[in-house]
Amino acid sequence: MNFQQLRSAREAVRQGFNLTTVAEALHTSQPGVSRQIRELEDELGITLFERAGKRLTGLTAPGAAVLPIVERLLLEADNLKRAGEDFVASGRGTLTIAATHSQARYALPPAVRDFSLAHPQVQLRLHQGSPKQVAEMLLAGEADIGVATEALAEYPALVALPSWRWTHLVVVPRRHALAPLAGRSEALTLEQLAALPLITYESGYTGRTHIDQAFARRGLMPNLVLTAMDADVIKTYVELGMGVGIIAAMAYDEQRDSALVAIDARHLFASNMTRVAVRRGAFLRGYAYAFITAFAPPLTRTRVERAMAEAPGSRFEI
Repeated sequence: MNFQQLRSAREAVRQGFNLTTVAEALHTSQPGVSRQIRELEDELGITLFERAGKRLTGLTAPGAAVLPIVERLLLEADNLKRAGEDFVASGRGTLTIAATHSQARYALPPAVRDFSLAHPQVQLRLHQGSPKQVAEMLLAGEADIGVATEALAEYPALVALPSWRWTHLVVVPRRHALAPLAGRSEALTLEQLAALPLITYESGYTGRTHIDQAFARRGLMPNLVLTAMDADVIKTYVELGMGVGIIAAMAYDEQRDSALVAIDARHLFASNMTRVAVRRGAFLRGYAYAFITAFAPPLTRTRVERAMAEAPGSRFEI
């Protein structure tokens, strides 16, 4: 048994049992992948994959039982390599962060700046995606740290740590009928918003769940004329007069967004929690812990390590 056999089996599942894409992902040939999988099955004495001719079509029952073990073996092999690198090249290396657009654009910059100044020999790579894509990058080992509001806590294989709470704002052009409500705490109502064309985030992004829940609890149907992943896109169309925007408070800057007026909406929509996630069982190099603390100071290395040691489903509060 060797790691190439294990990687071939794992990648076959990740690539939807398409051996062509498996070969591309592993930088080898399709016959080579097939041979590695066959040799692993022969050594284990079980059939891991269902087949239709030469095509893989799914996992057998033994395959479904064995795959988590394969994942753990490859994770520990990667951990061993990272541990060695941490001692040999302390303070040098690459750190990959996966984040949603809102987090990358508005929440991460101060942490990235401070971390880069303190760790000049660490190369940062920042990947953006949906909350689901952030989780998948962590699970696939393509990212070391993930940052998002939605979804991360739903994956048992991830340790999703609460970092900080934030709320939503309503933004309108300066001459809009709602503009005088700026600065008047709790003056805005859901009924007023439901009667207007609204522009906000796509489902699954940046606290959209809490927006939907607030209207549903009041039996209201919001008139969504446009949704987007990006607060800057939302603000652009609000400025054009297409509707009233609902965005994360961190996405509004009074000077930069001078054409808009912001109205506090924390009394309308539940607060949201940004989470920092890592893959459960993964070895984190020292500078990875340093980045997490730079982003969320309460998340010290000791607290992160304690959370990683706890069983899936354990609650962790800051």
